[in-house]
Amino acid sequence: HVQLVESGGGSVEAGGSLRLSCVVSGYSSDEYCMRWFRQAPGKEREGVANIYTSDGSTIVADSVKGRFTISLDNAKKTLFLQMSSLKPEDTAMYYCAADQRCGRRDNEYRYWGQGTQVTVS
Repeated sequence: HVQLVESGGGSVEAGGSLRLSCVVSGYSSDEYCMRWFRQAPGKEREGVANIYTSDGSTIVADSVKGRFTISLDNAKKTLFLQMSSLKPEDTAMYYCAADQRCGRRDNEYRYWGQGTQVTVS
């Protein structure tokens, strides 16, 4: 039974930083993709960044490139999203997701965390 548990959200002023974490448990394979999504009120869910566990390759969305960094601690099975220079438009519920392949769309991921709220004012 795969479980993903996010933490680290909160409220921050524009220009500030936050680090989100997502702990993965129960995944039978050591090779899988993890992706951060976010969803703001009234908007569609948006992919932010993903990382493939086997080689650490990453893709970061243009909207956050240079400000957000995705990383993975394989030993601790923990995914991170370091967010810097935060803007009000980054306000959203942030979710981590996992599946075998690094798809772009949310419907390509079977496993999801419960989400953690990030509010930038």
